[in-house]
Amino acid sequence: MHYNKGCDKILTKQINAPQGAAKQVKSEINRRSIMTKQQMIEKIKETKVVPVVVFNSIEEVMPKMTALVKGGLPCAEITFRTECAAEAIKLAATNFPEALIGAGTVINKNQCEQAIVAGAKFIVSPGFSEEVADCCAEHEMLYLPGIVTPTEAMAAIAKGLTTLKFFPASNYGGLKTIKAICAAFPYLKIMPTGGISADNILEYLAYDKILACGGSWMMKGTPEEIEAQTRQVVELVKNA
Repeated sequence: MHYNKGCDKILTKQINAPQGAAKQVKSEINRRSIMTKQQMIEKIKETKVVPVVVFNSIEEVMPKMTALVKGGLPCAEITFRTECAAEAIKLAATNFPEALIGAGTVINKNQCEQAIVAGAKFIVSPGFSEEVADCCAEHEMLYLPGIVTPTEAMAAIAKGLTTLKFFPASNYGGLKTIKAICAAFPYLKIMPTGGISADNILEYLAYDKILACGGSWMMKGTPEEIEAQTRQVVELVKNA
């Protein structure tokens, strides 16, 4: 197995989920003051943009999160694409308690429980996962599963989920497809991700079914560049 530099210290912790994971999750839920799911939805709506962040090492967390916060966007969907995701979420949630720290690319119950224990405030998947949906329901966590078709939307709705991620947005017709799906299910709120940029985000945000837009274009470069790009994003969407 490939080990990412800076992540090997916590790899065992992530792969070997503790036998008492359920107790750990409940303990963490009880310890923290958790917003209701509706309150979390409103907070995400207020931010308008959810940065999708991949940390390849723990050393990246503080500089990049500081850049986002200083740039005016205290929010991040930290993805489980790398082995250090859970530790990165924990570090971000601990040092930026007022920020909206979520977990992305969560594809199974094990990762979901790790994310909750680490301090994630919402869970995002690239597709719909029944076991992640059940885990989030059990622990009253906001879950945004990825969908691109009416069939997938119906599977999510059957689980009581009406706030969904549309991913990858640009590959599946973008706003045109979102409008078609929402015509059939007008109570849905959508967070499109994938192909969103400064060039098209305002078009998405103008549609009343859009909760917020996910994207990673502001995360490129040095912490200083990330801060500057984040300020530009915040300025761009402030009146959207």
